[in-house]
Amino acid sequence: MKTIFIHIPMLIGIFVAAQLQAEPYLAVKTGLKCMSCHVNPTGGGKRNDFGRIYGQTSLYGGHREDTKLLSTQIGEFLNIGGDGRFSASYRNIDESSDEFEFRTDSARLYFEFSLFDDRLVYYLDEQVAPGGATNRESYGLYWSEDRRFYVKAGRMFLPYGLRLEDDSAFIRQVSGISFATPDLGVESGIELQQWSFNLAINNGSGGGAESNVGKQYSLRAEHIQALWRIGGSYNLNLGDNDDDRTMYNLFAGFKFGPMAWLMEFDRIEDNSQPGPALRQEVALLEGNVEFVRGHNLKLTYEYFDPDTDIEQNHRERYSTVWEFVPLPMNQVRIGYRRNKGIPQNPLQNVNEIFIQNHIYF
Repeated sequence: MKTIFIHIPMLIGIFVAAQLQAEPYLAVKTGLKCMSCHVNPTGGGKRNDFGRIYGQTSLYGGHREDTKLLSTQIGEFLNIGGDGRFSASYRNIDESSDEFEFRTDSARLYFEFSLFDDRLVYYLDEQVAPGGATNRESYGLYWSEDRRFYVKAGRMFLPYGLRLEDDSAFIRQVSGISFATPDLGVESGIELQQWSFNLAINNGSGGGAESNVGKQYSLRAEHIQALWRIGGSYNLNLGDNDDDRTMYNLFAGFKFGPMAWLMEFDRIEDNSQPGPALRQEVALLEGNVEFVRGHNLKLTYEYFDPDTDIEQNHRERYSTVWEFVPLPMNQVRIGYRRNKGIPQNPLQNVNEIFIQNHIYF
């Protein structure tokens, strides 16, 4: 079996694109809410004016000869944005053939149509690749005059836990709430100086066709300070005949010296399967340090227990990622990831080297 390190020079020579759509560690690092940089009050998707300027200046590690910034405003009411992501990875799988893959992960366009001093917004997030056009978010958003209360209706990402950019993270895969699973419904929120409260009621079908009268309820609350934050989420997906799925979590972030830390722990009880309720636990610990301006080192540990009634069946994932910004609005990520699971399943025991580059505006 070939060693995974043979292809490192090849991987580093690839110029590809990955997404940086919502990085909670940046909110921890700056002491800001996710809505400070994004149109969506709960983060992710299109950046607002502040987020666009931050992406062109503070994230960039080099020296700008000019001070001209890209404007995405078209006319008086329309603002656009976009993200491009492609990737390449080499995977070494226990007792199986190695894999080397080029991949188009996504290409997305954002449209924000605003009226009445941005208090009334129609927002559209459209994925144009791969696989053709797919709508991710499409909703109307109304803000109160003091910007403390909002309500939105349409297709949206659900408010739950840390909104990591990595949909392959255990806390996103196992919960089923990610950038890949928007849903139809309504959401409201209260935004105070140091508090955020979000409540959403959705179909509970992950964006698919609704098949019952039960709905999914998501509640998220967060308290934010300059150096730390703590929050929790609760999610109830009602099914037929008491086959409900209940999730809750605690999450936190804090800044200690040059490092920004993220943590989340989730507990899931699923009654939708035959037999006794399935109980699962999943956790994440992530540290980020900007050792040179524009260069961030990300260290991540993840844990997943697919059934707490069974011993020694847990999975772990370790990641080391170097992120740097060689040009404004362009991030490159080079990383190594180790997956550890039960020996009987080779797909749970994978070494992976990847390189990603993300172009955004």
